[in-house]
Amino acid sequence: MNSYEDLCSLAREISLIHSTASVLGWDQETYMPPKSLDHRARQVAYLSAKAHALATSADFRSLLEKAEPEATATEPTQAANLREWRYELERAARIPTALVAEESEVTSHAKHAWVESRKRSDFTLFAPHLTRVLEIARRKAALWGFKDEPYDALLLGYERGATTSAVASLFAELKPQLATIARKAVEQSAGIPKDLLHGDYPVEKQQQLNREIAESLGFDFEAGRIDTTAHPFCTTLGPGDVRLTTRYDSEDFTSSLFGVLHEAGHGLYEQGLPPADFGLPSGTAVSLGIHESQSRLWENHVGRSESFWQKWLPRAAELFPNLQKIAPSDFLKSIHRSEFSFIRVESDEATYDLHILLRFELERRLLNGSLEVAEVPKAWNEAFEGLFGLTPPDDAHGCLQDIHWSMGGLGYFATYTLGNLNAAQLFQEAVSRPEIASGVDRAEYQPLLKWLRQRIHAKGSEQHPADLMRSATGRPTESAPYLRHLRGRFGETLHA
Repeated sequence: MNSYEDLCSLAREISLIHSTASVLGWDQETYMPPKSLDHRARQVAYLSAKAHALATSADFRSLLEKAEPEATATEPTQAANLREWRYELERAARIPTALVAEESEVTSHAKHAWVESRKRSDFTLFAPHLTRVLEIARRKAALWGFKDEPYDALLLGYERGATTSAVASLFAELKPQLATIARKAVEQSAGIPKDLLHGDYPVEKQQQLNREIAESLGFDFEAGRIDTTAHPFCTTLGPGDVRLTTRYDSEDFTSSLFGVLHEAGHGLYEQGLPPADFGLPSGTAVSLGIHESQSRLWENHVGRSESFWQKWLPRAAELFPNLQKIAPSDFLKSIHRSEFSFIRVESDEATYDLHILLRFELERRLLNGSLEVAEVPKAWNEAFEGLFGLTPPDDAHGCLQDIHWSMGGLGYFATYTLGNLNAAQLFQEAVSRPEIASGVDRAEYQPLLKWLRQRIHAKGSEQHPADLMRSATGRPTESAPYLRHLRGRFGETLHA
């Protein structure tokens, strides 16, 4: 083998370790007995440190230095892999292996503490763990280096090419427009009964409907499954093994369904990556802002559309007889009903991004030291009051609702709104093609999925996010398509 092939082999070995750790992580979030936490934390820490040691080893660097001069312009995938490996090596080499192991063990315990803290609605139980997670994040940011503020270094780990200042400027531009749209949507929803869809929805029948719908979108259950967890997520354990999770409300089937639509969007992306390139940049999703575009596209642009429910409401009514008495127009108004709510993952399209703006600002303050961990509940509640006009009744409905900080995911939240912008832009471009638009109108989504597979999924990380958006839509990420979508859905009257 030549140097590039040797490098691919080593990268695949590293990916085997990461994917093995992912199996343990999935099990921890779903079926692991609580008393095994300490041992599981040590297992994951060991694997994380092992993978990091190989990725920063002298062998990896030597192979990369030999392979780079051999790259040719006629093999763009090879050139892209080498470019990404160089970036990842220089970034990873700045972080000591001991710190990687420490972070893995700290976050394993932090996730467990978060679950208990959320259950008891007591931030003080989680605060010591968040303090340790934050200390590690600051140390990593200092080791990576940053131009303006520590958040820059963390954001780059999720969104290549992004800067805090650019995201902050974009969010500042969006904030007044999003606030206006949200206020109008909430006002117009006042006459729609909040409990219109409340009823008896047995979990096993929800599971049946969720599977049928996910399958109709193109999710391959020979290469994936759906399980139950406290906080919905999607994880890839290897080629041909994509795991979705959701949670269930026996009085509201839309809670789990929209969760599955969201996670299935992530899963479709993962299943669309080139399987032969698993473990290589060309077989890896490019960023969270692009990943989130896939979940939001399927959840909102598809799953909340009139054509979608023209097909699926009759089937839902077969499984849940109480839906038979609800007119389709009233059903649509209900799923588009907007209100200022405390929980991000249960919020509607019109108010969702206000939740992200809040988290983005608090994360920046935590990282730059202007906000202490002990002050988080008070700061959260004050910011929430300013954006929503409501004060969370307890920590579970406030600063403890998201798992991200316990996972060390500081710098992550901004990518959700970037994903919303990308989703609207991609969907607008896709349905400009008659064959895709007609398929969407019939609730047949193979043409749309095929387009996304060609324009986004198959590209892996060969292009940076901004370049990928330009190649797919002809333009960099813009706010106009998203604002147009929101105004169309929440205009003078609520409609599909």
